[in-house]
Amino acid sequence: MTRASSSRLAVGLRALAVLDAAWCLHLNRALRIRPLRLVLRAASRLGDGVFWYVLMAALVATQGRAALPAVLHMALVGALGVAVYKWLKRHTSRPRPYQVQQAIRRGAPPLDAHSFPSGHTMHAASFSIVAASYYPELAWLVTPFSVLVAASRPVLGLHYPSDVLAGAGLGAAIAGASLLLI
Repeated sequence: MTRASSSRLAVGLRALAVLDAAWCLHLNRALRIRPLRLVLRAASRLGDGVFWYVLMAALVATQGRAALPAVLHMALVGALGVAVYKWLKRHTSRPRPYQVQQAIRRGAPPLDAHSFPSGHTMHAASFSIVAASYYPELAWLVTPFSVLVAASRPVLGLHYPSDVLAGAGLGAAIAGASLLLI
């Protein structure tokens, strides 16, 4: 890479970072809307794992042994997702938006110290893809929930939009790769 192209890349990355921060601030202003704030806090809290654990338990309760392949697949995808996002968070150490910009309010407590990538979004994407691949009739439930989880992260000031996009992409890649292997 030439010095000029390296310089253009650095300028482009800075411009993306500025845009990312501006969108995060814009989305975070939605915290002022109480009903929306309550819904997104609930989605975020359920996205901590509660929603997915209840879904897996409900599948076993209603489908019995027939649900075990889907539930085990979801559990394996979840475990791989935890390993991936913990490694990335440890190696990128990106601070959360509310830690960097005073204008951004934290709308919920974070589960860990770092922003990149959004683990909530990664898991929402991977779990919903796996669940819907086994039970397409669940897509009406898992897809909107996953969108709410993803939307909650920048609105609550916990992630930049790029963290959410990266989490969604990683979650989809993990789920997609796992489905190709079975």
